[in-house]
Amino acid sequence: MDSRVVKVGMTLSTKLNILRAGVLGANDGIISVAGVILGMAGASQDKYYLVLAGLAGMFAGAFSMAGGEYVSVSAQRETQKSVIQLAATRLQENHEFEIERLIGIYQGKGLSRTVAADVVSELMSQNELENYCKEVNNIDVGEYLNPWHAAVSSVISFVVGSLVPLLLITILPAGMMIPMTVIGVALALLLTGAISGVLGHNNVKYAMTRNVVVGLVTMIVTYYIGGLFG
Repeated sequence: MDSRVVKVGMTLSTKLNILRAGVLGANDGIISVAGVILGMAGASQDKYYLVLAGLAGMFAGAFSMAGGEYVSVSAQRETQKSVIQLAATRLQENHEFEIERLIGIYQGKGLSRTVAADVVSELMSQNELENYCKEVNNIDVGEYLNPWHAAVSSVISFVVGSLVPLLLITILPAGMMIPMTVIGVALALLLTGAISGVLGHNNVKYAMTRNVVVGLVTMIVTYYIGGLFG
């Protein structure tokens, strides 16, 4: 029973890591490439150059996003391992002190010392390091974040997100190209904002509004900067 519970936790943690990187990647892809395209459109509305700028922004951003996720998650993974190694050293060198520390944690949750001592004794009789790390550091031994999962998820989602402004600017006629791209990007940002709000257990309406405002400001600023050189 215990092993199955741990396994489910590991699967959920991995999925959340992938989803987090995916949502961030899609969001960045939409905003970044929309900003590049609208910035270029402020200078010239030649569709060839707009598509070319969008493609350049898409590939540059995708690899940048993947690299950033890989480095960031790798650092978190190494930190997890270091904390577990430190916990193993503490248990080996100051076992009694760490047992008292655990008893204190359970007393802080409302248990009497006698009950807390019994709970700790039961926990530490099997999988000592795992139970210690879970209670003291909230880390599951062996359940490490995977930087490759985050990198691959972000690069794919960035490309998918960037296709929204890129396809809109490609297929729309010249007269509708700019306003409809802005509307399409805003709708896509509403979706990614809603997903990020749900995943982060935050206010969904606030997350959606924030996403759209950031996207609109980005497009307006880059468009007028492009206009300065047009």
